[in-house]
Amino acid sequence: STQGYSSAASDVYKRQIEICQINLLRGEKDMYNVGDEVVYPMHGAGRIVAIEEREVMEEKQSYYILEMPGEVKVMIPTATAEEHGIRSVINKEEAQKVMSVLEQDETEMEKNWNKRYRENMDKMKSGNIYEIADVVRNLSFKQKEKGLSTGEKKMLYNAKQILVSELVFAENSTQNEVEELIDSKINSSYAMFRTDDGAVSYTHLRAHETSLHL
Repeated sequence: STQGYSSAASDVYKRQIEICQINLLRGEKDMYNVGDEVVYPMHGAGRIVAIEEREVMEEKQSYYILEMPGEVKVMIPTATAEEHGIRSVINKEEAQKVMSVLEQDETEMEKNWNKRYRENMDKMKSGNIYEIADVVRNLSFKQKEKGLSTGEKKMLYNAKQILVSELVFAENSTQNEVEELIDSKINSSYAMFRTDDGAVSYTHLRAHETSLHL
């Protein structure tokens, strides 16, 4: 059964997310350079491989060419990069804060499927990695408890890929290593907060997690 946070704990958690969002906004810059690692909301993290002038609809504009996971390339006008939510990838210290989000109990979610889906989609669109980690943990808990609808399964998959793509850069690690670490963190927190023998399971999973530490 979903326990969620107490009201006071929830308020503290929301404030922590707000502070993290302020720190993310500091990662926004007026201009990026080739080689910079950036995040494009709803797509994930990638590297700027070129800055080119292209003519689109009879108008010449400068574009960032981003190479995203899977070698997909995306063009974003340099003049409107901020409006698109482009920001720098988080650093290793901030990556540890993201991991701490995964270690928390799930936050309270809407019981109504449509409202819950919209709220989680808004979190993903924000580009805030802490909010995305919140979506990944919450939906992972729900999947373990009751299972997910097709729509929410797809959302969990997408949110996880976005999360992984940024942490790969932040941790200077591989996709497989980051995915395994995320799964281990979530399994640990689920064992801690959701199972009767949580203390035993948690101790075992933490030992395994230590061996995976990046």
